[in-house]
Amino acid sequence: MPETAPQVPESTDLPEPERVRERRLEIWVPIVVVALDQLTKALVRATLPLHESVTIVPGFMDFTHVRNTGAAFGILNAAEFPFKTIVIAVIATAALVGVGMYAASLAHHQLVARIGLSLIIGGAAGNLLDRVVAGSVVDFVDVYWRTYHFWAFNVADSAITVGVAIMILDMLGVGTHVSKAA
Repeated sequence: MPETAPQVPESTDLPEPERVRERRLEIWVPIVVVALDQLTKALVRATLPLHESVTIVPGFMDFTHVRNTGAAFGILNAAEFPFKTIVIAVIATAALVGVGMYAASLAHHQLVARIGLSLIIGGAAGNLLDRVVAGSVVDFVDVYWRTYHFWAFNVADSAITVGVAIMILDMLGVGTHVSKAA
């Protein structure tokens, strides 16, 4: 007789403290990302004047203090329009709420997706905090090769990028294949 898997109660069937315990990952990963992001940005603001650089890896990476008043990858950075900061912050907040709602709908066993979304939420929250408090986001990691420079980024941007990569790998089913051999 084949064994059946034990029945695991749905998250909504659990008492409130157990539901919170079940979602610790979604609470702590964003908090850690925001804390690291804000700490590194504060260090950059305190030690590196705006538009100044410090070489980290010669010919490849500098820390350069820049401010991004636009959206991701500097989109709209040069554009000026009324209430730009508010418009971008409202769009970012709506996206953050949407990602948060999706993350909350994931089952406990969907660990990879939960990690990816937690990184995205932490990164989005870190950059949103800058936008609301200062009207711009501090970027400082400047990766380049010869005269080509990638967009400057920060810890929050890195968390978002890694989170999106994890989500894509999860959607593609990487790492979930089970051997068919008996």
